[in-house]
Amino acid sequence: MEKEKQSEPMETRKRVFSGIQPSGNTHIGNLLGAIRHWAAHQTESDNLYCVVDMHAITVYQDPAALKKHTREMAGLLLAAGISPEHSILFVQSHVSAHAELAWIMNCVIPMGWMSRMTQFKEKSKNRENVSVGLFAYPALMAADILLYQTHQVPVGEDQKQHVELARDTAQRFNNLYGETFTIPEPVIATTAARIMSLDDPTKKMSKSSERADSAIMLLDSPDVIRKKIKRAQTDSLTGIEFDPQRSGLYNLLTLFESVTGMTRPQIEDHFAGKGYGALKSELGEAMVEYLRPLQTRYAEFTDDPATLDKILADGAAKARPLAEKTLKMVKDRVGLG
Repeated sequence: MEKEKQSEPMETRKRVFSGIQPSGNTHIGNLLGAIRHWAAHQTESDNLYCVVDMHAITVYQDPAALKKHTREMAGLLLAAGISPEHSILFVQSHVSAHAELAWIMNCVIPMGWMSRMTQFKEKSKNRENVSVGLFAYPALMAADILLYQTHQVPVGEDQKQHVELARDTAQRFNNLYGETFTIPEPVIATTAARIMSLDDPTKKMSKSSERADSAIMLLDSPDVIRKKIKRAQTDSLTGIEFDPQRSGLYNLLTLFESVTGMTRPQIEDHFAGKGYGALKSELGEAMVEYLRPLQTRYAEFTDDPATLDKILADGAAKARPLAEKTLKMVKDRVGLG
């Protein structure tokens, strides 16, 4: 029965799409909040996971660094468990239909909708010469999703607005030109850990933070991991317990829970009568061991660039006909070609 289920055509199963930028700063929050859930559920649906390098250039990127970070991101996804046997992994710019559909979406989405996108306001703060691309990138994100007739988009709460824009855009296009796009649903994992900054636990751990100690990067060395956790912000109170009001402690305990698999009562019993020193020391060692297999697998991919190149080329070759099928239908609907 299992073999029969695996051989079903893609159209009979839910299709899942998600993308991640090649920032070069992939951290433990990205892994625990998103990537490991992608890997854990990839046999349940037909999945497309995309390194969205065209989103990255909405702000200036050093060209050599962008290429390096794109490959690094793909290697990390594979090392984290994304399997080419169960998922299509590819680079956004390798499938030109993304850019073509994005222009058509730009011509469908009203300015008012785009102006309400909160992330543009955040990302354009303190920037001179903000690009049109940064303002319009939600149209590209909508195109990414709609291009594959996506049913589900796993996202964090902060990205839900972009999926809602994709939904609204799909419905507007369908109303104007006839049924064309599947209406996607955002999927927010209720079990995903929300990991906060180590040095300011009131803020989410972020790729864009300029403070080196704020996040544990997936490729940090064991010594760097231990030092960052040792420096993590806590409070002057005593007792180790899951109290959301004690944000620094709560964040460290959430990390400990996520990387050890222990339950909250087990963790509180384990640290009963102990202080922050014991928690930080044990968390440091647990984090090092948790990331060790990922770092080992990542090194294997970087030591064999031909294999990584082949996986990405094969992924693009699988994604391309799916994308072009939708693009052809869209162009026919609007009268292009």
